[in-house]
Amino acid sequence: MSQEKLINDPIHGYMTFKKWAVEFIDAKAFQRLRDIKQLGNSYYIFPGACHNRFEHSLGTAHLAYTLTKKLLEQPGIERVNNDLECVTLAALCHDLGHGPFSHVFDGDVIPGLGLNIKWKHEDGSEKMFDYLYDNMETHSIDLSTDDLKFIKNLIKGDRTKRSPYLFDIVSNKRNSVDVDKFDYLARDCYYLGMKSLFDSPRLMRFSYVTEDQIVYHHKECFNIYEMFHTRYTLYKKVYTHRVSIAINFMIRDALVEANPVYHFENIIKEPGEYIKLNDYILYKIEYEDRKPLKKSKEIIEKIRNRKLYKFVNECFIPQDKKDKIIKKDLESLIASYRKGNNVSLNKNDIIVDWQYLNYANGEKNPVEHIKFYKKDPNKVFSLDTDGICYLFPKQYEETVLRIFARDPEKVLYENQLIFLFNYLSLV
Repeated sequence: MSQEKLINDPIHGYMTFKKWAVEFIDAKAFQRLRDIKQLGNSYYIFPGACHNRFEHSLGTAHLAYTLTKKLLEQPGIERVNNDLECVTLAALCHDLGHGPFSHVFDGDVIPGLGLNIKWKHEDGSEKMFDYLYDNMETHSIDLSTDDLKFIKNLIKGDRTKRSPYLFDIVSNKRNSVDVDKFDYLARDCYYLGMKSLFDSPRLMRFSYVTEDQIVYHHKECFNIYEMFHTRYTLYKKVYTHRVSIAINFMIRDALVEANPVYHFENIIKEPGEYIKLNDYILYKIEYEDRKPLKKSKEIIEKIRNRKLYKFVNECFIPQDKKDKIIKKDLESLIASYRKGNNVSLNKNDIIVDWQYLNYANGEKNPVEHIKFYKKDPNKVFSLDTDGICYLFPKQYEETVLRIFARDPEKVLYENQLIFLFNYLSLV
């Protein structure tokens, strides 16, 4: 077997992977990512968005290797054995736990089962990583128990005392600047046919380690804002597209209705079964001749024929009111609202959707948690963005409330919008 493998990628060009990384890539648990769309059901709306978690994971690992190698060459940096390999493998395996249609599964389907299961795809990635490693035929790299634990901590972003700055690379919970975003922003824009001015190679070029964290040249402030702005734009235009969200709810309902047959709450605990779960679950349900799947099959048939849940209306929630709204009661309140019509509604006819669009750090400005330097990278400081540009955002999160109807015949556009504004005026 060759010591290296060269892979040509439309985003990063030729990417080189060492033998120890190729062994992970060739594992069945990793190859599964070829069958999970990176953007979930966005492919139903944007036909170019056909890329998968597989190539995103390769790109993220390539960037993680490149950045880590650069930082380890910095004078004064103490390298713990296998640091470079651990960060690269964490980036490679960070999405192993994604289920069908990516975030739809852990964000909508699992909560929709009504079993109060607190599970995210990062939990699945940890289990699938153990499963992948235990079932590999060969191990050309000697990973200790501490290395394996370190890799899983890097995936989840749970910082430890070992090389703390490395937690800024894969899943950066401190300020959200990480190679995961570097790859998916560039890759998603490319396949969506959109443009982004964010320059990740330049940002990596001007990165440095000081005080156990990655810091950047102060002139990269605009570049970093462009990264967060690109992320916000993609959420605004693509990830939360109203048609995509409607299909999300349909997929959720179809899989929840199919749960008595498949028992997803058990599958997520068993990597040997979870490995079989991917986007093709809809086709499996669609063509299985089993009576308990009748309702699921009907929903999937509607997706195929574009008879989708109907978007009714939306409004922005003022920041000072969003915490006062009783979210769980809204479906019942909206369904019970009447204004000169005879349409009968119930809670299950209405879906109330909340979207929080931000710069990756909730209401906060993520740049406030980034350190910069000028001439001397050992002398770092925080930037006062007000003294740099008056065009930076003054608010970093917006809350959007949307209403969808499962039955398009029961859509009441004007009345539901009147209700929303009346209700918001009272809270």
